[in-house]
Amino acid sequence: MKKRYLVEQVLRDLGEKMVFIGGPRQVGKTSLARYLAENHFRSYDYLNWDSRDDRKKILRSEFKGDARIVLFDEIHKYKDWKNYLKGQFDKHKNDFSILVTGSARLDVYRRGGDSLMGRYYYYRLHPFSIAEFLERKNEIVPGKEIVLAEPGAGTRDAVEAALKFGGFPEPLLKQSERELRRWHNQRVERLVREDIRDLENIRELSLLQVLVDSLPERAGSLLSLNSLREDLSVAHKTVSKWMDVLEKFYYHFRIYPFHHKKIRSLKKEPKLYLWDWSEVPDERGGRLENMVASHLLKTSHFLNDVEGYKTDLHFLRDMDGREVDFLITEKGKPWFAVEVKAASKEVSKSLTYFGDRMEIPFLYQVVYGKDIDLRVGKVRVVSLDRFLFSLV
Repeated sequence: MKKRYLVEQVLRDLGEKMVFIGGPRQVGKTSLARYLAENHFRSYDYLNWDSRDDRKKILRSEFKGDARIVLFDEIHKYKDWKNYLKGQFDKHKNDFSILVTGSARLDVYRRGGDSLMGRYYYYRLHPFSIAEFLERKNEIVPGKEIVLAEPGAGTRDAVEAALKFGGFPEPLLKQSERELRRWHNQRVERLVREDIRDLENIRELSLLQVLVDSLPERAGSLLSLNSLREDLSVAHKTVSKWMDVLEKFYYHFRIYPFHHKKIRSLKKEPKLYLWDWSEVPDERGGRLENMVASHLLKTSHFLNDVEGYKTDLHFLRDMDGREVDFLITEKGKPWFAVEVKAASKEVSKSLTYFGDRMEIPFLYQVVYGKDIDLRVGKVRVVSLDRFLFSLV
């Protein structure tokens, strides 16, 4: 097993509070939890709410007597899970550490009960990025320029593998097209038929499945709920709820246009991306853009969850049709903008326009398939492998 990028940070926080790890199904949450317990604690107890025997132990508060850490998996499916964990932490915080994993967003999932405020740290576990897969750690400081690292001999091969197989551990490590197809089918089926069915009151699961099947083709595009509503022949409120549910279970994420007083910005639709970019059919278009979006989101979440910075991912688009793929902000102020190009080295006029108009400190044009690193005015034109290798 490859050592995941959050190991040291989670260990540090377990000495102070509970730690919650959320993320998509099969991203490696349980593997990370077991790795931590087996390698850094003398003894541990693992309890999965989906196991009947474990459920009984949880409800009876029966833990191994010598456990120095207790792992709770999918406990958010228990309706009173917040009160339960609050009670266990308050009673046993000096006896053992508590690590909680789950496929739903544990930070926002509302099932009633007392607040856990001040008793836990929350981490979002992402799929493998290029830097993590190649075991490189980069120091990234908000407000400062990204220090672009020199890619190693295997970096381009890693980029090609990730573009094709995605960043989830199983398909990326196997690198088999047949296994990738099987993995896609099983993951989406279990997401809809098991995870969402267990926690959400959705009767028309077959229509929800149709919605899921239609989203990969929309990756990288503006998301119109009206268009989805018409395709599915359901109410606007219904499709809006379904999209929120799928986002809560880490199937997709949305980024929103950034508003600035110096531009006439678009104020409506967000852009849609998938956590598993390998599902996106257009490999040199939507999938490439989605992979970069996922790397930037991982960097933003890491700086937020680990370091406490208020970083966010946006895109830029004004009423005149000018657009830049991504903008990272810190405390609501532009930090750096990124435009993704499949091949062209010609600098994007929109990137230059927004950079000047909004005084964005750093501008990057990321180019796929070319070994390049040069400055054109304020824009740094850089190869995809070099840029991704320099992020989290």
